[in-house]
Amino acid sequence: MDSQIKKIHQQLVSKQITCTALVQEKLDLLKQNTYNTVNSLLDTLALDLASKVDAKIANGETIGLLEGIPFGIKDVYMLQGTYTTASSDFLKNYKSPYTATAIQKLLDAGAIPLVKENCDSFGHGSSSENTIFGAVKNAVDPTLVAGGSSGGSAVNVAKEYTVFSIGGDTGGSIRQPAGYNHIYGLKPTYGRISRYGLMAYASSTDCVGPLAKSIEDIRIVLNVMSGKDPKDQTSVASMEINEDAIATSAVKTVGYFKNFIESDAIDAQIKADFLATIEKLKAKGIAVKELDFFKSDILVSTYYTLAMAETASNLSRLDGTNYGNRIEGENLIDTYAVTRSENFSEETKRRIVGGNQVLSQGFSDEIYLKGLALRDQISENFSKDFKEVDVILSPVTPSTPPKIGDSLKDPLAMYLSDAYTVGFSLGQLPTLTVPQGTSTGLQITAAKNNDELVLKFANFLKDTI
Repeated sequence: MDSQIKKIHQQLVSKQITCTALVQEKLDLLKQNTYNTVNSLLDTLALDLASKVDAKIANGETIGLLEGIPFGIKDVYMLQGTYTTASSDFLKNYKSPYTATAIQKLLDAGAIPLVKENCDSFGHGSSSENTIFGAVKNAVDPTLVAGGSSGGSAVNVAKEYTVFSIGGDTGGSIRQPAGYNHIYGLKPTYGRISRYGLMAYASSTDCVGPLAKSIEDIRIVLNVMSGKDPKDQTSVASMEINEDAIATSAVKTVGYFKNFIESDAIDAQIKADFLATIEKLKAKGIAVKELDFFKSDILVSTYYTLAMAETASNLSRLDGTNYGNRIEGENLIDTYAVTRSENFSEETKRRIVGGNQVLSQGFSDEIYLKGLALRDQISENFSKDFKEVDVILSPVTPSTPPKIGDSLKDPLAMYLSDAYTVGFSLGQLPTLTVPQGTSTGLQITAAKNNDELVLKFANFLKDTI
């Protein structure tokens, strides 16, 4: 699909549609939708901004490419004056006192926020069922999960309730739901987009990223949000990616991890479809190289060891004193205990308990520091791989989306659904889900800070398979 942003921009400029009518149409669709994608609508703000865009067009003023383009925001981003709940009981009445840098850049470019989108509470989950707003339903088959944790964002894009949405990816939280709902989803290089104003889950792997129905829309939104931010010391400067630069692919060698494909856990059809894609690449003259990598269970255990430790630390501030829904106990300590026990979901409590165990005296050397050492080894492994190949291609998930309810019965199975995404998060590498190749898509991964190459190869794949 071609750029929806450019198409709508032309319709606005040529006065085929008004911005107000466009925004009202999308708001109506969001209100009526039965996929549980909406935590709160931003209708007053959206219609006010739309009327200003219409006034500029009526006065003959030039508008920017993103001006008047409706988008959605995963409900873990601050937008001043709006509810930011993280889909949790804890923050169900919390209003943002400021705006996240990435969202502010989109507002400055004229994009119009429509909705705070449903997600796994605090980003804890791989199915978007761990939420107080009801399980998000898959856009293709509503009996299946939407994927997590950015499930609401993925479904809103897939159903065209929003033109694009902003998700957050920690261990696969953009890429997996993008694959489940047949759209594009990008986890950029860690630090390319400021995390300021994104509720922290695991700070060393959290990334801000777009979901959209075309590569070009991903490129446009990525460029607007990228850049060094003095409010986030982990953010980095980056070059703008031009449309012409990604029109042709310079990729000559593609690698894939043979242990992903030879795993007993992979669905037979996903394996067959992936290998068929490899054969198509070979037919196009691209060299393909099998790579050795850490076993999936090592990747998953390393990721969850570190992610749980970081989430226990990050969420320790939520005790009902400064933030969130306070429940009074018999004394202060009891108040903390009751507030956290009653307000956090079972999945969030599972991760906090696991994280505190990892960080506790007597275990941190044996578990946490070992996890950090493994993460270093994983990064070194990637550095060696990218001396031999230009990009790495992999399935997004080893299996197809489960039925709604099944993941809640088996948390371990849910963690393993991230087996093919978490390794690239630990490496802090740019990775894009494309809705091709297998029933849950393919991932394209390049070396750190080489986001442009990922988009180049995505364009090549679009025309090749």
